[in-house]
Amino acid sequence: MSGKCAVLFDMDGVIFDSERAVLALWREIAAELSLPGIGEVFIQCVGTNKRRTEEILHAAYPALDFHAFDAEVRRRFRARYDGGRLPVKPGAEEILRALRDRGVPLALASSTESGAVRRELEEAGLLRYFDAVIGGDQVHVSKPNPEIFLLAAKALDASPEACFVIEDSFNGIRAARAAGMHPVMVPDLLPPDGEMEKLSEVILPDLAAAETYIIGRVTGDA
Repeated sequence: MSGKCAVLFDMDGVIFDSERAVLALWREIAAELSLPGIGEVFIQCVGTNKRRTEEILHAAYPALDFHAFDAEVRRRFRARYDGGRLPVKPGAEEILRALRDRGVPLALASSTESGAVRRELEEAGLLRYFDAVIGGDQVHVSKPNPEIFLLAAKALDASPEACFVIEDSFNGIRAARAAGMHPVMVPDLLPPDGEMEKLSEVILPDLAAAETYIIGRVTGDA
C-alpha cells in the first residue's frame, strides 16, 4: 500500500445511530401527510446529500413541498437530539481513539450538511478526533459518486489507495470502491447483498471488529 494510511468515516449509521432516528421522523410526518411507502423511499436516500434526496422525494411524491418536509424533519430532530442526545454507535469513540493514538489521519465524509456534521460531532465530544470534516454541501455530486471521498483524502494528503473507508450504506460502499479505496462495510439498516459482498473489501458486524481489522493493516500486523 503506497503512501501513509488514512481512515475515512461516514457519520450517519456509522458514528451515530441516526438513520433509525431520522427514519422514525419520516414515518411520523408521512403518516400525518398520508404519504405511502415512505420507508422504501427513505432507503433510497440513505447515503445521499440533500440535493439528491430532494430529487428522490419529488419523484415519489410530486406534490410534496420538499423544503417544508425537510424543515419539519430538522425541527423535530433538533428538538429531540440536540445537546448530545443523539445516540453514538457502540465502539465509535473506541475506534477513533485507537486510530488517533497510532497517528492515523482521520476524516469524516458525510452526505449530511457540514454545519450539522460539525455540530453533532462537537456535541458528542468526537469532533476533536478528526483532521478533516467534509459535508454533503461541499461536493457537486452525491455518493455513489466518489467525489466526497477523494476530497477527504486530499484534505489528509493521503493517496486514495492508502485510504480505508468505513461505511454502512450501499451508496457509500459504491463511492469508496469507485474512489479506488478500501471499502469496509459495517451494515446498519440494510443487510449486505451480493453487490455489497463484491464491492466491499470486508463486511464486519460492528466497529469493534472494524477497529481490529484496520489497525492490523495500518500497523502491518495483519
